[in-house]
Amino acid sequence: MDFSQILKSGLKAEKTDTVTEKNLASSLGSGGLEVFATPAMIALMESAALSAVDPLLPPGWSTVGTELSVKHFSATPLGMKVSARAELLNIDGRALSFKVEAFDDAGKIGEGLHSRFIVENEKFLAKVKSKS
Repeated sequence: MDFSQILKSGLKAEKTDTVTEKNLASSLGSGGLEVFATPAMIALMESAALSAVDPLLPPGWSTVGTELSVKHFSATPLGMKVSARAELLNIDGRALSFKVEAFDDAGKIGEGLHSRFIVENEKFLAKVKSKS
């Protein structure tokens, strides 16, 4: 299947969340302070990338994250809104590359690159199941 006919560079999506107890560094074990956790920022970035492309794929297909290189350079306090944006930069067969950014009400808090891979759900899950 030629996914370059379905997906085009420049596709974008955004996801928003609020910093709560569940996504604090102190709650997720990624630090001891009550600030938005880096793993939570990464999850929001991945969610934005997934949202940019997965709805366009044929039934039975989805994407999985394969690589992420990000910087988290500003802390966000409890109660503040955060958003992540993803833009599809490149399509190479089933390999997808994204620019990702995260923001809070005060400005940009993180940025980087994210890779995803298009998989056929049943084949992918069968391969995973064969591991157990």
